[in-house]
Amino acid sequence: MTAPASTRPGDPGAEPEWIVADAPVPYPEALAAMAARVAAIRAGAAGERVWLLEHPPTYTAGTSARPEDLHDAARFPVFRAGRGGQWTYHGPGQRTAYVMLDLARPHGRVPPRDVRAYVHALEEWLIRALDRFNIRGERRAGRVGIWVADRAAGGEAKIAAIGVRVTRWVSWHGVALNVDPDLSHFSGIVPCGLAGHGVTSLWRLGVTATMEEADAALRAAWAEVFGG
Repeated sequence: MTAPASTRPGDPGAEPEWIVADAPVPYPEALAAMAARVAAIRAGAAGERVWLLEHPPTYTAGTSARPEDLHDAARFPVFRAGRGGQWTYHGPGQRTAYVMLDLARPHGRVPPRDVRAYVHALEEWLIRALDRFNIRGERRAGRVGIWVADRAAGGEAKIAAIGVRVTRWVSWHGVALNVDPDLSHFSGIVPCGLAGHGVTSLWRLGVTATMEEADAALRAAWAEVFGG
């Protein structure tokens, strides 16, 4: 796992610490690490963090997940996530970014204690990262995540998921961008409860980006949305 120097606890002007996991992180291990960091941020003992990682193939259930939307419970490990949202697949080739911020203070375009603005900013972050690959990501009313044109998927498909949790104004969980995952693995669930809509990836759209290039796009877009 690689990381720059940590932010100073309690410094409102500090950049988040960015960490990139160098091997897939089991989901329970990630939950425990996030919970510990969130508690430390709340206590003023640690700075904010953005954690970039991949998981082994995993299905996760948000607080609104419906049992009937899990089609193949035996296919991969299944975990309750504690975040908002419904069913999500995580696996190799997907860049998951867990964002742990003190939302009691402003972050660029996000005013203090405004969860809706925070989620909107996460969407904007993904849209701006995708734009660096000449892919137009869009929001859709009533549908969580970021959507792109994909003729093979029936016109449009979801390329990134968003699911957040906020504990005493500290955020955790975050976003998942499909770089080059095995898209057939999504068939074991109804992704985000949206039946009839496909999923896609950078590679399926013809952008053969590496994970490092995806990370660079996310890092560059971050400053445009959460910086300042």
